[in-house]
Amino acid sequence: MVTFILIAVAVILVTIGLVKLVDKFIPSKFKPILTIALWVLIGFLGYQTYMSIYEPIQFNKLKNKRYKQVIESLIDIRDSQLAHKQVTGKFSGNFENLIKFIDTAKYTITQRRDSTIIDEELTKLYGVDTTKEIVIIDTLGYVSVKDSLFKTSQRYKTMMQVPAGEVGSKFKLQAGYLEQNDIQIPVFEASVKKDVILFDQNPDLVMQENQVISVDGVNGDVLRVGSMEEVKTIGNWPKTYGSAE
Repeated sequence: MVTFILIAVAVILVTIGLVKLVDKFIPSKFKPILTIALWVLIGFLGYQTYMSIYEPIQFNKLKNKRYKQVIESLIDIRDSQLAHKQVTGKFSGNFENLIKFIDTAKYTITQRRDSTIIDEELTKLYGVDTTKEIVIIDTLGYVSVKDSLFKTSQRYKTMMQVPAGEVGSKFKLQAGYLEQNDIQIPVFEASVKKDVILFDQNPDLVMQENQVISVDGVNGDVLRVGSMEEVKTIGNWPKTYGSAE
């Protein structure tokens, strides 16, 4: 972009020089046409230079606005998945089951307390009362997952829909297991391509955005939370868009 601006400015300056040369050396009968043509060219190049600066600024404003909307939905998906894992021990691989889970599932409220009891085996072995420490988990009650996560909001029922970008687009949701030290660990990933979020923007600017590698940007060509390749539940966006944790 900087190179283009420099070239455009140089061409404008050259064109202005040509206008002066036309005024000085070209016969009077040709001056009006050539002068008008050159000023039109100057106006066109000036407009192109202005747009080369203005359009990326507007693109970034729109991009940031849409990313924030998308990230809010990804956070809802992550919270729902973490609740699903807490209750069932695994993540859900499709939105239909995840929504049904939120509608019906409950957290179990428990209380842990330490207690001391007679160790019957040691007492029998040594002939004297011998005690041991144990942990007792009491169930105090249950609370709705829906009420805990969303209270009175119904937005979880449409969390599969990408809230900004191409109409009708949906997040891609995956779930499975990764093996580490012979242990199967549940993982999930929810994602959407930047091309979908920015479908109606300048293709050159979208292509540049897909290639971003920056501490302050969303690296790569997707927005995602979780991973099918690593054991993590964080998002891939920087803190400027809110916490990824």
